[in-house]
Amino acid sequence: MQVSLVCTDHRGGVSRNTEDRLNRQNANSPNTGTRSKFRAVAMVARSLGQLSVQSVPSSSEQSMKTGMKYRNLGKSGLRVSCLGLGTWVTFGGQITDEMAEQLLTLAYENGINLFDTAEVYAAGKAEVVLGNIIKKKGWRRSSLVITTKIFWGGKAETERGLSRKHIIEGLKASLERLQLEYVDVVFANRPDPNTPMEERLLYTTYDVMENNNDVFTVLRVFVFTETVRAMTHVINQGMAMYWGTSRWSPMEIMEAYSVARQFNQIPPICEQAEYHMFQREKVEVQLPELFHKIGVGAMTWSPLACGIISGKYDSGVPAYSRASLKGYQWLKDKILSEEGRRQQAKLKELQAIAERLGCTLPQLAIAWCLRNEGVSSVLLGASNTDQLMENIGAIQVLPKLSSSITHEVDSILGNKPYSKKDYRS
Repeated sequence: MQVSLVCTDHRGGVSRNTEDRLNRQNANSPNTGTRSKFRAVAMVARSLGQLSVQSVPSSSEQSMKTGMKYRNLGKSGLRVSCLGLGTWVTFGGQITDEMAEQLLTLAYENGINLFDTAEVYAAGKAEVVLGNIIKKKGWRRSSLVITTKIFWGGKAETERGLSRKHIIEGLKASLERLQLEYVDVVFANRPDPNTPMEERLLYTTYDVMENNNDVFTVLRVFVFTETVRAMTHVINQGMAMYWGTSRWSPMEIMEAYSVARQFNQIPPICEQAEYHMFQREKVEVQLPELFHKIGVGAMTWSPLACGIISGKYDSGVPAYSRASLKGYQWLKDKILSEEGRRQQAKLKELQAIAERLGCTLPQLAIAWCLRNEGVSSVLLGASNTDQLMENIGAIQVLPKLSSSITHEVDSILGNKPYSKKDYRS
């Protein structure tokens, strides 16, 4: 909360006799020096007048109104809003710059501090739009968590991948488009098979219950040592605060961590992963182990499965929806497939649960993602302000997701992944 000081002169409120009496009492006190200093400060304050505090609305107060919650990103000290705003498809593409500004402003005013983009989004234009809005709004940089992703930067062979050259040059280009001195997190946007690799052998022991014999499985793992060193470099140069991975396998993340520890480099703190009601295995089974072993958290995206869970596709593909856009034929085919029709049938059953809880289906789906304690933040995508406010309202639904409701949802979905361990115990 910000405060402003209002001075009002009330010198007449204390008589001279009272002041003299206080002076005599203080003179007889054993702590004369301390009391005299306090008396001097009090007299100055009185001469300036009475101080009163007036509240000025701040982003933290706005977050109290909406119930926005903040979580650590993995086991780092970085505090991020449990909901973030992504720019994929929308910024620099599907929506106008004016609408992008409205969305960003609405998100910030409702306590969202995490904004995610990538060098590949709209061929860099998404970063330009995001940077222009941040500069125009004049928000304190320290109040924002800006993340971007590096992999596809251009058409040239050296403008893509996770080589040291592209990580450094690509991040510099992103910072220029964003008009920022640094990003809070830079993500390696999927592993790069073309980056020179170091081969290692890992020996994993599995206990075979049938005969109690130990079986040693040899795994060949290729470690991206150049990527780890390059990410450490951009952090040491002040171009980023942290680094993370996106679409990496748990084994690749674990090896990146091992390389960082072995060579005194900086390990990743977070994995960006797709997570929604129809995509659960990685976030619910694989990433929790990494979190408890090495502190890597989860920043998830596509909580509505590219809009499938929104309910807009229950009667086909409407015009101007994401599945109708050029380059998204894969999404349209997915929706119209046999599996897509089965998913729509399940969504109708979930709609009944949402109505009982007094919320919309998208709110239920986003709250369902947030209920996972291993998820640091869920990235939202929105094309208009009404949609964004509806999604933010999922925070109010989270307390309603009792164990019985969660079990009912799992029964409808029928896809709860099996985990051998309970990592919270």
